[in-house]
Amino acid sequence: MKKMELMAPCHFGMESVLKKEITDLGYDVTEVSDGRVTFEGDEEALCRANIGLRTAERVLLKVGSFHAETFEELFQGTRSLPWEDYIPAEGRFWVTKAASVKSKLFSPSDIQSIMKKAMVERLKEVYGISWFSETGADYPVRVFLYKDQVSVALDTTGESLHKRGYRKFAAKAPIAENLAAGLIELTPWRSDRILVDPFCGSGTFPIEAALMAANMAPGMNRHFLAESWPNLIAKRYWKDAFEEAKEEANLKVDTDIQGYDIDPKMVEIARANAKAAGVDGLIHFQVRPVSQLSHSKKYGFIITNPPYGERLEEKEALPALYRELWERYQRLDRLEPVLYYLPGRGGKDHGAEGGQKPQDL
Repeated sequence: MKKMELMAPCHFGMESVLKKEITDLGYDVTEVSDGRVTFEGDEEALCRANIGLRTAERVLLKVGSFHAETFEELFQGTRSLPWEDYIPAEGRFWVTKAASVKSKLFSPSDIQSIMKKAMVERLKEVYGISWFSETGADYPVRVFLYKDQVSVALDTTGESLHKRGYRKFAAKAPIAENLAAGLIELTPWRSDRILVDPFCGSGTFPIEAALMAANMAPGMNRHFLAESWPNLIAKRYWKDAFEEAKEEANLKVDTDIQGYDIDPKMVEIARANAKAAGVDGLIHFQVRPVSQLSHSKKYGFIITNPPYGERLEEKEALPALYRELWERYQRLDRLEPVLYYLPGRGGKDHGAEGGQKPQDL
């Protein structure tokens, strides 16, 4: 199988969790940087990483890297990369995202335009054609410049990995699925212990916990862009990776995962999302205000994304709500809290994906 250098962007602060995930899959991590983990693999690794990684944003296939301080150097460096090894003559290709940090070249639109021209020039020469129909599969390119070092990669994932496919409906500013999974992984919680989310909203924390408990790969019920790249990834690798994920799932596991919300409509949505994820039998959802937070057992965890900013219509109610949560927590017997709060600029939240964005290629 072909050796590949793969990169997985993630939310800042989740690098150690993602590194462990990749190591647990059996692959060697070669570099950990802010918001990104790089590892070695092959076609099988690319498929298994897309299907199995819980905290990554996407999986990128590195094409190459070079130094560039001028647009001419950017053009020549891009032109020197072996694009014909990745993109067929009929492939549709473009630079979908360019990011620059501490580099002399910083205009995303200019970087994207120049790199596209360089790719066209290279492929025109190799394929002996002057015009590309681009009627085939999509091959989006992502580029990141850091201190004038250019890293170029193909996006194998397509729609971000945080979109597992189960969240058909959502609350205001819901936490991203991969960030929720990462926050759970940062705690000592395990499937045989209690987990309670008293502000469950659309159910992301309980559902991600249930997926972990059942050893269900987060991407086992969705598709990925590189599935349409038979020139790079044989269909059998995808088939094997999906079958492996299904065989390893165990829905017979015993759990005590509970999600509460004061809004009956949100509880209904959470139940629908859990059913779409295939874990509705592992979670108990209930309409319950935080003032009634309780549990008959000992030694569990409160993991929640409480209302704030746009998630709370009446901001004046926020102090009382948090005070009530603390008072209820004090009455519990050894339930450890993990409160998640990410205010944005001007009191606004960070939008539908929640939290800081990864330093994504």
